[in-house]
Amino acid sequence: MSTPAPLSDTPRTRLGRARERGRADRAELHAILDAGRICHLGVPTEGAPMVIPTGYGRLGDTLYLHGSTGARSLRLGAATEVCVTVTHLDGIVLARSIFHHSINYRSAVVYGRLRVVTEPEEKLAGLRAVSESLAPGRWDVTRPPDRRELAATAVLALPLAEASVKVRQGPPVDDEADHALDVWAGVLPVHQVFGEPVPDPLLRADIPFPPEMIA
Repeated sequence: MSTPAPLSDTPRTRLGRARERGRADRAELHAILDAGRICHLGVPTEGAPMVIPTGYGRLGDTLYLHGSTGARSLRLGAATEVCVTVTHLDGIVLARSIFHHSINYRSAVVYGRLRVVTEPEEKLAGLRAVSESLAPGRWDVTRPPDRRELAATAVLALPLAEASVKVRQGPPVDDEADHALDVWAGVLPVHQVFGEPVPDPLLRADIPFPPEMIA
């Protein structure tokens, strides 16, 4: 198996501050993207930026986004350079001083130009990637999109050629003089968990919830 290429080193992806938190391993980029369900798509508009939360999925080194064909953000994004970000909050870092409070996190930033997917096979593959990212296994058990639904759905592809990864882990980094303060310091972990499934009121009573959704 070939080794994935390292992350790009461009003026946009090169870290200016806290460079020690940067990661050059493309596998870490993939892991951060695969662990997320929502990204934030930043596009330029007339006079002001627009940042839209949207679902996504990854296939290899391509990120797929989807939305309505009438969505202004997707139309604008397909016409210019965009920025996509994904962030995981892993912990609140409580220091002995306010200045040194921080967060533990994993973040990915991707720059590039969106490509509108028109080839039917790739469009379905991109939609499946988005669906499997949000709800694994549902694509194979639900009704597939029909021609009308496909026509109303835009799928855009973003290459992962220009991307950066930044990670902060570990305890607070207090000034040595503050270690003697009577103030608790450490990390408050943050976890995202599923709640109890709430069935559709119109669901038949004999249809169970698929346990693999929260496995």
